Amino acid sequence: MESEISVWYLISNAGVLVQLVMLLLLLASVASWALILQRVQVFRQAQQSRLAFEERFWSGMDLGQLYREVAAEPTPFSGMESIFRAGFREFSRLRQQSQDGDAVMDGAQRAMRVAFSREQERLEASLPFLATVGSTSPYVGLFGTVWGIMNSFRGLAQVQQATLATVAPGISEALIATAMGLFAAIPAVIAYNRFAARSDALLKNYETFAEEFSSILHRRVHSGDRAAS
Repeated sequence: MESEISVWYLISNAGVLVQLVMLLLLLASVASWALILQRVQVFRQAQQSRLAFEERFWSGMDLGQLYREVAAEPTPFSGMESIFRAGFREFSRLRQQSQDGDAVMDGAQRAMRVAFSREQERLEASLPFLATVGSTSPYVGLFGTVWGIMNSFRGLAQVQQATLATVAPGISEALIATAMGLFAAIPAVIAYNRFAARSDALLKNYETFAEEFSSILHRRVHSGDRAAS
């Protein structure tokens, strides 16, 4: 009797469409958890790399020497380092070609904006999938439940005397679809909100660094212009 009312029994005896809905929700849940674990690693490494690079940048090291070191051995997942490399590389290249300080600064800032956009895309990758799973899974599960209950009531129409024992299995198997929809949606929503907040915090740090770095380059290029004059 226990095996007849087990969850596995209810799933295996559900209708084909309800089983397909359950399978879809199971696949969505597995994919969500895989992305969640992958994103946790990405954000952890990005935060650690940011702190390490900030310490090196503000240690007083010569910017040219710092650029040569990070260009020779780039740090994976370091968005701040990527912005620095892009800005300083363009700054050095334009400085050799042009004496116009404003043109040099425009080019360096443009390169940093491009690097910032790439880092934003990398941090926000997979977040739309988590948002989709979180918002649609309950409705997909509800669809499976409604369909299963419809089948149960159609079966009751063919029975002369309906009892609780007749109704309960069909409704139970239908409700499993809703439970699986919530099981897939809740972690995805929590992860999306958490990752979106961490992404915004990192991007604000990158923006602040880009502004500070631009100020340093601005002082350098204009002090060079005054020295040349």
